Amino acid sequence: MSTRILPLGQRALLAEVPDLADVLALHARLEASRPAGVIDLVPAARTVMVRVDPRVLLLSAARAWIEAASTDAAPLLAADTREVEIGVRYGGADLAETAQLLGVSADELVARHTAARWTVAFTGFAPGFGYLVSPDWPFDVPRLAAPRTRVPAGAVGLAGEFTGAYPRATPGGWRLIGTTDAALFDPDAASPALLAPGTRVRFRPARPRPDAETTSARRDHGVHPPSRRAEVVSRSGGIEVVEPGLLATVQDLGRGGAAALGVARSGALDRGSARTANRLVGNPESAAVIEVTMGGFRAVARRDLWFAVAGAWGPIRLAGHELDPYEAHAWPAGEELHLDWFAHGARGYLAVRGGIRGPKALGSHATDVLSGLGPPRLDAGAVLEVGATPDAPIPVADLAPWGAPHDDELEIELAPGPRAEWFTASARDALFEAVWTVTNDADRVGMRLDGPELQRERAGELPSEAMVAGALQVPPSGRPTILLADGPVTGGYPVIAVATDAALDLLAQARPGTRIRFRHARQV
Repeated sequence: MSTRILPLGQRALLAEVPDLADVLALHARLEASRPAGVIDLVPAARTVMVRVDPRVLLLSAARAWIEAASTDAAPLLAADTREVEIGVRYGGADLAETAQLLGVSADELVARHTAARWTVAFTGFAPGFGYLVSPDWPFDVPRLAAPRTRVPAGAVGLAGEFTGAYPRATPGGWRLIGTTDAALFDPDAASPALLAPGTRVRFRPARPRPDAETTSARRDHGVHPPSRRAEVVSRSGGIEVVEPGLLATVQDLGRGGAAALGVARSGALDRGSARTANRLVGNPESAAVIEVTMGGFRAVARRDLWFAVAGAWGPIRLAGHELDPYEAHAWPAGEELHLDWFAHGARGYLAVRGGIRGPKALGSHATDVLSGLGPPRLDAGAVLEVGATPDAPIPVADLAPWGAPHDDELEIELAPGPRAEWFTASARDALFEAVWTVTNDADRVGMRLDGPELQRERAGELPSEAMVAGALQVPPSGRPTILLADGPVTGGYPVIAVATDAALDLLAQARPGTRIRFRHARQV
């Protein structure tokens, strides 16, 4: 097959092929020969993304592996893929209108949908949201002119050549033809996504449920029973939140390797500061901490604890007495800890000796604000469990020099992106010559930048393809958005460049108004 291999930062490649059939074939070959060091293998509409751990597999070796798989003429062995049957109550809000657009009756559209043999080509948009294709499906269905602000969980829809079902309530522009009660995504299950890439699917008509009100309630809160994940907020435990401030969440180092299921890495945005806070109290670096955005956080210890704060800079007060960051401090039971509003940086990390404890979602305690995975964001009255005292002692000396984050102006290194050729030469120059400003539209999903408009060389839409944290997506406005840890795993805006992995910690501390200058990353 004809394959272009495009850069996606310093740790990933995009293999671009002519059509979706070639995507499925290349993905199958890569999956069958997957070497150690491949973290994510993510098919999309015209591409397969390969993300590696460079300590195990060099990017050059990954490129050679993709090239070999692309030119392999040996026949593929029949894949041992699952086949699932999904019951659908047809009669969705758009069924009649969609049938009319396609020149068929509603009954015929349903009959075609149930007769087709579907395969999950790729996932994206939300955890467990599968894009299904079929050689038996002749229709190209236009999306809604104005997307709905809320599509209920379990809705089954059509868009383009695809069909799919919404695992949770989200906005969406697909045309809805029915609903299902199938458990589309359950992070506590051995196989979380019912519709993983390669899964074969048949749809079957389902009878209306007599307990329609109960069914509707289940769809409103997700298609599977409430997960144990919410129990990270408990009635006993070690810390009671008095005031969460602007945003406080539980974070660890994230959940890598699940992008093919539509699941972002998530985890602490400033991983270096989270690691440091943990080391200061003798925790493993991967222990869960509290990420506090912009400050204003108050909490009371329910038992004697030790804590440390790293990252953003602001007053730290325990029982009214000011303490230093980057040091371990005793936190007696009943005393209130106050992280006041930060003067420098955007995110502070509160580590407690023993770490924040609770059930994990896909191996991680991290709260993903976009997908809803992990424990809920912290509210006043939430009580968090603290783990057992670790074996490692609290360090007796400072681990490293520390100081306030530099958040007035940052220099961020950029590695090549896969779609730089979509932009004019002057736009590519402007990316590195301009001074960009972080806007108020900045959160854990991404940050929008203000600056010159980056003009395109190439018009048209980009088929959906895999994204990584640090990707600079450029929407039609011409001003980039940098995706962060909770960003979507696929997207349709071209990526002109990708911030290096080391730069992500710097970006985590950028506040609205921070100026950014981009520099070319050193070759690795």
